[in-house]
Amino acid sequence: MLEKINQPNDVRKIPADQLQGLADEIREFLIEKVSRTGGHLASNLGVVELTIALHYVLNLPQDKIVWDVGHQAYTHKILTGRKDGFDKLRQEGGISGFPRRKESECDVLDAGHSSNSISIGVGLAEARTLQKQNYTVVSVIGDGALTGGMAYEAMNNAAQLKSNYIIVLNDNNMSISGNVGGIHNYLNKVRTSPKYAGLKNTVHGRLERIPGIGDDIVEKIRKTKSSLKQLMIPGMYFEDMGITYLGPVDGHNIRALCHVLQEARRVQGPVLVHVLTEKGRGYMPAMRHPSRFHGTGAFQIETGLPTGTGCVSWTDIFSTVMVKMGERDPKVAAVTAAMREGTGLKRFSLQYPDRFFDAGIAEEHAVTFAAGLAMGGLKPVVAVYSAFLQRAFDQIMDDICMPNLPVVLAVDRAGLVGADGMTHQGVFDLSYLSMMPNMTIMAPKNKWELSDMMKFAVAYDGPIAVRYPRGEAWTGMEEHRAPIEKGKGELLIKGQKIALLAVGSMVQEAVEVRGKLLEKGVDATVVNMRFVKPFDTELLKELAKEHTLFITMEENVRAGGFGEQVLAWCTQEELPVNVLIEAIPDRYIHHATPARQKVDAGIDTDTIVEDILKRSADL
Repeated sequence: MLEKINQPNDVRKIPADQLQGLADEIREFLIEKVSRTGGHLASNLGVVELTIALHYVLNLPQDKIVWDVGHQAYTHKILTGRKDGFDKLRQEGGISGFPRRKESECDVLDAGHSSNSISIGVGLAEARTLQKQNYTVVSVIGDGALTGGMAYEAMNNAAQLKSNYIIVLNDNNMSISGNVGGIHNYLNKVRTSPKYAGLKNTVHGRLERIPGIGDDIVEKIRKTKSSLKQLMIPGMYFEDMGITYLGPVDGHNIRALCHVLQEARRVQGPVLVHVLTEKGRGYMPAMRHPSRFHGTGAFQIETGLPTGTGCVSWTDIFSTVMVKMGERDPKVAAVTAAMREGTGLKRFSLQYPDRFFDAGIAEEHAVTFAAGLAMGGLKPVVAVYSAFLQRAFDQIMDDICMPNLPVVLAVDRAGLVGADGMTHQGVFDLSYLSMMPNMTIMAPKNKWELSDMMKFAVAYDGPIAVRYPRGEAWTGMEEHRAPIEKGKGELLIKGQKIALLAVGSMVQEAVEVRGKLLEKGVDATVVNMRFVKPFDTELLKELAKEHTLFITMEENVRAGGFGEQVLAWCTQEELPVNVLIEAIPDRYIHHATPARQKVDAGIDTDTIVEDILKRSADL
């Protein structure tokens, strides 16, 4: 049946009694393709039937489906005619692992981050009303994304809608790690199917039509009815917000899903359909280890074991040093935003559960919560992916930097991240963190330096960030391990005239650049800057005495980054040097391998060598 799906709405041509067979085929297809390319498997296996039901009931692209995060939209892509693109899923030139507007008219949002789908949906619904159009808007949000405060801001706004708007709550008891908090506990209690669709509007409307009944009597009866519903009916949390609740419904029963979605379309106003699904359904390794198969590399289908090399990653090094610091200092605490496994804090959480805090998908709260821990005398380390940390910009600025609190930001996945693409690139943190007073920023060149920097950061009395990339930790330059001193760089290789000033992951690139320059007869100096803020001005003044060209190298956008800061400082100090900035240009970098993304961004070895030779020839 999958062969019959070649364009949007083809699924509506399949008889209803054959849809489960289609679901089984799609699961086999997803397991086969993702085992080769890697991707988000468990989340997609859990929503196959739900996605089929949505496409069966709706008419795309006229109707709109807004996927929260978007890491569960693979079946949506298949049903909109993109199944042939899965051979190059998340690869250069292939389809994205997330919804992308340029790929299809059926993709409403360039998704990738959490808790924003309801806001988009409410906006679409209001735009539809104002323009007197007629289409259905559905936002699909997971129970994990409901731990993000923006979702509640949007639901509060949604309650004012007078026209139909559907929120599908995909409740699988998981985000990436297991869900935490009050909403998780509340949803766990909702396990019976309500039989009250339309009850509120029907009762209220009939009461109003009875002659002689005043508004005060209607209001008293309505309140009494609501009190009874509190005792008898789940979903009252949403009902009390002004959102009609339908469910819970079995998220793997296509017939039931189609029925409840049709009912939801009849509601005049916002309606939430509560769907119970199983993350990883249909593939036992993913069902047993949903966190590991949330975002997986290539794997063996028979065993579920990865086919990669198993080399030590930057996150592995961070994980080890956190456990060691937790053992040595009872004040060390760890905070994350629903990323216990992803940030490497699982071991810490198991050994020191009282000092581990998962804030849910709420980076803003996680950062300010850590500020409170610091105020109370603890030494909090907030481990967050770079692309997600930017969601907490205001909280870092006002709640950590302004009071100058000793909070450590462990900025994982900094730089180009590969297959996850433009929504996940960690290439802005140097720029926005550098502008904040009191903030100190470090970046390690290799795995040993990450360990040393984390120890320095925990002992430091003020806001401090340590940023490190995704993937295998570099083991070069092991012999260079000078003690970490605030604001001091490290001269690795002494050359002449040209100095490569590299930040973090770009030190490895600088060593390779120097090797290729030597082949051209150019002997360049290599400096590991270590600190982006404050950077080593004394070292740069010394280098300016014997060098005529500084090349700054960073895996960050040029605007506001390390290179622009060095250029501004050299100009201010009137140093007799030219500055060549090698950084990421002012555009989004699409999915590919990190190596290919560097080529795309112009910060790969060959491009930098070419730039240096051209600039030095002009001097």
